Amino acid sequence: MQLHWHTEPFLVISLLLVTWLYAIWTGPLRSSIAPGTPFPLKDALLFYTGMIIIYVAVGSPLDSIAEIFLFSAHMVQHMLLIYFAPTLLLLGTPSWLIDSCIKTLKIEKLLKILTHPACGGILFTFAFTIWHIPVLYEAALIDKRIHILEHFTMFSLGLLMLWPFLTRSQSVGRKSYPVRMIAIFLLMVGQLPVFAFLTFSGEAFYPTYIWAPRIIDLDPLNDQILGGVIMKIVNMGFSLTLLGLCFYYWSKKDEDDSKQGAFL
Repeated sequence: MQLHWHTEPFLVISLLLVTWLYAIWTGPLRSSIAPGTPFPLKDALLFYTGMIIIYVAVGSPLDSIAEIFLFSAHMVQHMLLIYFAPTLLLLGTPSWLIDSCIKTLKIEKLLKILTHPACGGILFTFAFTIWHIPVLYEAALIDKRIHILEHFTMFSLGLLMLWPFLTRSQSVGRKSYPVRMIAIFLLMVGQLPVFAFLTFSGEAFYPTYIWAPRIIDLDPLNDQILGGVIMKIVNMGFSLTLLGLCFYYWSKKDEDDSKQGAFL
């Protein structure tokens, strides 16, 4: 087993470029974008951690294990790209920075459409389901370009999916609490077919993992089942956390509004 950290120019340059731009915008250019705003240290730590997670997902030995040996490792890789990295990047981007980028690029109308739960959720669920069809999944494992496209679509659509719940943007902001709660529930339901396909089919579907050397004591079918369980645990964990937060802040808002009404 050849485990190594990837240093492909495209990967390294892309990650360093985004990190550098964030550092420039929150550092020297901050005074021109948001005068008087202090350096967002906590936001920066979240954002940089998100970038590190992206590199761990696609540049660490995890990538080799996921690509050659274990379906469950590949699922861990996808969960990092879909949930953990986008969450940190969204929470780590200050409102003044993201709104400035949206205004400069003139993409407010487009972004409002793409980040609507009905659009972002459907696009993500469709892409996530399609990529797990054995023919496409195997094609991604064989062809590096398709593999990059797979990871890019999962990450970018993960951003769109989580935007209505986590963004700090004021111009393209979070949706109302009822809309968020309904959307979260539908996203949980949307992943059930893939989960059932992976865990209850009774057979392993992906030849790469069927014929791969066993680096741990886990046969191909149980490896596939483990991958499905990892997917559902992460999905449920994020979904239930978001549901709980939505319910808490919604009830708190109603309580504050009632107190204000009583005072008036």
